[in-house]
Amino acid sequence: MKRLMLSMVLALAVSGCMEKDQSGKSAGGAKLPAADVAAGKAFAERECKACHDLSGKGAAPAIPHLAAQRERYLLAALKAYKDGKRVHAALREIASHMTDADARNLSAYFAGLPPVQASGSKDPASLSPYEHGKSLAGACAKCHGDDGNSRIAGTPSLAGQQPHYLVVAMQEYLNRERKAAPMHGLLPRLTRLDMESLALFFASQAPAERPASSTGSAAAGEPLSAVCGGCHGSHGVSTDTSTPSLAGQDARYLVEAIKAYRTTRKRESMRLYVTGLSDKDIQHLAAFYTVQKSRAVEKGQTLVKDLTDKCERCHAAEAEIPGMAVPKVRGQDRDYLIMALRAYRDDRRESSTMHKMSLPYGDAVIESIASYYAGQPAR
Repeated sequence: MKRLMLSMVLALAVSGCMEKDQSGKSAGGAKLPAADVAAGKAFAERECKACHDLSGKGAAPAIPHLAAQRERYLLAALKAYKDGKRVHAALREIASHMTDADARNLSAYFAGLPPVQASGSKDPASLSPYEHGKSLAGACAKCHGDDGNSRIAGTPSLAGQQPHYLVVAMQEYLNRERKAAPMHGLLPRLTRLDMESLALFFASQAPAERPASSTGSAAAGEPLSAVCGGCHGSHGVSTDTSTPSLAGQDARYLVEAIKAYRTTRKRESMRLYVTGLSDKDIQHLAAFYTVQKSRAVEKGQTLVKDLTDKCERCHAAEAEIPGMAVPKVRGQDRDYLIMALRAYRDDRRESSTMHKMSLPYGDAVIESIASYYAGQPAR
């Protein structure tokens, strides 16, 4: 789900895909000494056991499993902590005092351990924010329609709407920043993940075409839409997950919403534009957008599978990509995966590839991806 979710395409990683290979050769290309696994175990006994156990299993949620992890990935991660590219006070302190030999020995030790058995959930409900959203959508059907296509004048359609915008709109109702509506009674029961899942479900529905408005002229509204196109897209189909699509929306709702920017809705750029419009201009503008064709902006039904298929290109257990320190993620701790993916999305961990791929997605999608991989058998 773009920027919600979610909108991160997501190539899942415990850390950066693009770390340089730190194993096997020095900067000049000379072969490094072989690792001393016994020395690595002794180092782990002194410094790592409390968090990662000698078995390489994370001692608590959000602590990663290190057992059977790729050696060169572990080396790259230690270097990142030592160089301050990853933020963790204890690990940076430990890494700063490690010699290159210590890092090789420790990485070889954990890489040689048998993998930790997967303990994540395989419950389909935890893997699909779309299905979760679908289960919640029944409460919205009376006003917005079973598939998000409202048939009540003055009530907006949600089908094909941008997901992040829907989440923001729900929060504005919750915070009483929009006028009182039936929404107020429903929203307090929803968590942030519920809202994101609900938004993904509606964003994935096909908008229905609408008849022409009886109160305005689409032809007269078209020239008025020129300024709107910069944000809301050509003919009202937005390409920005935070900006609503206007195409195919209920005309009466559009009129009321546009007028609200004069008074109650707090969007300065919108207020400046709509203040110059007459009531008749607003009716024409609404009439224009009402008859424009819209589309679903997400494919929530297959989103998690589509994303994990792309993740597998780099993170499949069988893959070893030359020059890249790519971690194994199957069977990894779910909470750690969530934490790592959020760090990439929020630009708190370095990796240009992962940042670009995870940026568009919110917590509902991130948690579903993490649940999927945590439930896979480690190899």
